[in-house]
Amino acid sequence: MARIAIIGGHGKIARLATPLLVADGHQVTALIRNPDHTEDVTEGGARALVADVEHMTTDEIAEALTGHDVVVWSAGAGGGSPERTRAVDHDAAVRSMDAAAAAGIDRYVMVSYFGAGPNHGVEKDNPFYAYAEAKAAADTHLRDTDLTWTILMPSTLTDDPGTGTIDTAAEKASEVPRADVAAVIAAVLAADDSVTARRDIPFNTGDTPITEAITG
Repeated sequence: MARIAIIGGHGKIARLATPLLVADGHQVTALIRNPDHTEDVTEGGARALVADVEHMTTDEIAEALTGHDVVVWSAGAGGGSPERTRAVDHDAAVRSMDAAAAAGIDRYVMVSYFGAGPNHGVEKDNPFYAYAEAKAAADTHLRDTDLTWTILMPSTLTDDPGTGTIDTAAEKASEVPRADVAAVIAAVLAADDSVTARRDIPFNTGDTPITEAITG
C-alpha cells in the first residue's frame, strides 16, 4: 500500500485512475484547485486536499505532500495564455518535483504526451507551442532529478471506453482512451520500481495487455 498524491486530482485521467488505485489498496489524496470539486473526487475514493499549486511555493507544496510516498502529476493549464501554460505546466510542475524531494518522497510519475521533448517539432505559430515547450522543459528537469521517476507519454486522448491494451513500440502517435492512461498509471505503480523507474513510456492504443506492456 502506498500513499499517493495526485496533483490535478479533478482532471479526467486522475478521476479515472483514483478508483483503480484505491482498488489496489492505495490511499489517494487528490490535490484540487477548486473546493467545489471536493465531492467529485471523494466519490472516487480519494481524500480531497485544496491546493492551488500554480500559486504555491515549493515549501508550501512540500508541506501538502508530506506523508505521501508517491506523487502523480496529472495537472495542466488546459490551454489559454502562454504565460499561464508556462506557469502551470512548467513552473508549478518543477516546484512539485523539488517539493517531493524536500518532503522525502522518492517516487514521481509524470503524465506528459507522445512526442514531448526538446525536438517536439511544433512551430512557434502553433497554439500548442507553449505547451510543448513547457512540457519539454519540465520533463527534462524531472529526468535530471534524483527522484525515481516515470514519464508517461500517451498519444492523443479520447473519452472512448478503455481497451486494456496498448502499444509501447509505436513510432507515431495515434489515439488512446483516457481510461487506458489511468490503467497505465495503476500498472506502473503496481510494478516493481526496477522495471518502471527512470523510464519514458510512450504509448498508443494497441494489442498488448497493459500490465504486460509495462513489465514485459
